[in-house]
Amino acid sequence: MAASSGGKSPAVVLQGAKDGFVRVRKRDLEKLTTEVMQLRDFLPRVLNGDLIQMLHKARAAHTVKEQLTQEQEQLRQECLHLQSRLDAAQTECQKEREEKLLLREQLWQSRAELQQQADFCSGLGSAACSLLWSCSSSEQTVTHWLADGKLQAFLVVAAQTLESFVRSLDEDMRTEDYNSQEHQFVLAVAGTITNIAAVTSGRDFLSSSAQVLLDTLMKLLELMKPGVFPKLKVLMLMALYNVSINIKGLKYISENPGLLPLIWTLLDDGDWEVSLHSLRLLQSVLLEEEVLLLLGSCLLDPNLQARVSQLTSSKQQSLRVTAQQTLEDLQALGQGHRCKQNNI
Repeated sequence: MAASSGGKSPAVVLQGAKDGFVRVRKRDLEKLTTEVMQLRDFLPRVLNGDLIQMLHKARAAHTVKEQLTQEQEQLRQECLHLQSRLDAAQTECQKEREEKLLLREQLWQSRAELQQQADFCSGLGSAACSLLWSCSSSEQTVTHWLADGKLQAFLVVAAQTLESFVRSLDEDMRTEDYNSQEHQFVLAVAGTITNIAAVTSGRDFLSSSAQVLLDTLMKLLELMKPGVFPKLKVLMLMALYNVSINIKGLKYISENPGLLPLIWTLLDDGDWEVSLHSLRLLQSVLLEEEVLLLLGSCLLDPNLQARVSQLTSSKQQSLRVTAQQTLEDLQALGQGHRCKQNNI
């Protein structure tokens, strides 16, 4: 068999093909076996480091992928939760918006009703105080009010009413709607006070038991800007003048350090009636000797005489005559003061 092969290596039969056997030379098989063994020894040296590194990277990438998948799932769950909360918040917001619109409508309705009530109260107050103003012109009525013992409470409310109104006046206001219920109400309150002070028992009561009201009247006259609501100023000045007829009342208002500065300011108010009643209040001060001793130095101020002198050329006769009389009183006061100094 070896001879028949011509001295060549005998063939090795391999089984495994579908046709049966494959014939391979023994030398080729050995060579192939050697090469395979060499590759088995050589390849791990070349590929082992890179392969292990790649395997580590693959494992790390797989781990990261799993983590990302978990985080993605967690984020998806959170997103679903936030979406659920958003839907609930939007539903609540829509509900609150509807409630707000309903409340706004109710507020508008309440404002309208409140305005109606305020208008009604203003009308009622105006009518009631107008009746009081009319009734207070009777001395018997004022006497009855004093005997009733409730006049003090009325005067407290009246002072608060006047102060609230004056503080709400527009500084740039130059004309007034005297037909408005609010103005009629305030004028009636001031007019009632003036009429109470016109009665002897009334001004006695104001001088002794309503001094806070007198302070309020002077403070409000000081707060009111020139030319603003002169009719109210006139009524308050008339009330102070009526009180000044009472000696105790005159002494009290004269002790107020703001009295003369107030008179000086009102002399230049711009409304002739305000100036007229300011002069009358000044005349009342000039007639009381004890008050002159208290205010003498201020009354001798040449600027005061100059202001009064300017009013003597007024076109209004009553103002012109009163200014002339007041100027003469001031001049007589000045002459008397100079005579005393000369005698000294």
